[in-house]
Amino acid sequence: MIEKPSFQARFLLPKYWLTWLGVGLLYFISWLPYKWQLALGRGLGRLFYKVVPKRAEVARRNLELCFPELSSEAVETLVKKNMENTGIAFFETGMAWWWPNWRIRRKLHVHGLEHLQTPQNEGKGVLLLLFHFLSLEVHARLQGFIIPGVGLYRPHNNAVMEFLQTRGRGRSNKYMIPRTDVRSMKQAIEQGEVAGYLPDQDYGRRRTVFAPFFAVEQASTTTGTLLFAKSKKCAVLPTTCYRREDGTGYDVTFYPEFENFPTGDDIADVTRVNQMVEFAIQQQPDQYLWVHRRFKTRPSEDDPSLYKRS
Repeated sequence: MIEKPSFQARFLLPKYWLTWLGVGLLYFISWLPYKWQLALGRGLGRLFYKVVPKRAEVARRNLELCFPELSSEAVETLVKKNMENTGIAFFETGMAWWWPNWRIRRKLHVHGLEHLQTPQNEGKGVLLLLFHFLSLEVHARLQGFIIPGVGLYRPHNNAVMEFLQTRGRGRSNKYMIPRTDVRSMKQAIEQGEVAGYLPDQDYGRRRTVFAPFFAVEQASTTTGTLLFAKSKKCAVLPTTCYRREDGTGYDVTFYPEFENFPTGDDIADVTRVNQMVEFAIQQQPDQYLWVHRRFKTRPSEDDPSLYKRS
């Protein structure tokens, strides 16, 4: 468990000055009008598309693998839109970490809240499945206004960024748990907490099975979901957060609890999770984090990389 950290004098050492400069600029921009920040983000994303071609290529390849029915023109249109949304996500981090409650709360539009309240009223803990959409930082902040929860996270190597992200992500929630601390996560669920978990990336070979994901028949998929779902009185339910195209905020939706889950068939169970991820992506494919190499781990170490062009 990671409580909200305190400022330390060592954060002022010269090696952190560039970090503070970048953070200070982001903090200043976070006070600009919301629609200005959206416009700046789109512009930044168009710059990313041109000057960081490797990231755009990863997004392009992921989309080709997932949606082979799309034409090259349709894929490229989606890549460009996705990079614009990636730029917006940069500024959304500032909004999520520093906006006062009154400002960010009025951007929240909640749907399906009864699906979250029902297991809570029954005394269950909730394993809340979140997915890597580009508004994830905002999603975490908004969740705290609905029902504050706890979440797994990866500690940052930069001490200043670790300080800032832990305080920012915990601003309206309870506390953070390092992703390797499985015991604390299970305890939180068993104590009736709402615990956020992201099951939709390639985490390597540990606690992994290979299951279908879109058109890729064998995608490395974590079984961590099943590990936590086995906790006593645990309800597993998905949630999504989409940015509204008209700039009026974010739609946070809670979906029905998974029934009869887990079943004991790991491949069937993680396939069910993957199908929910697919459904979520299909609603707003341009807002998903496509720049992650989702299919980097192959069933056999001798299998060729899906990211190498023939």
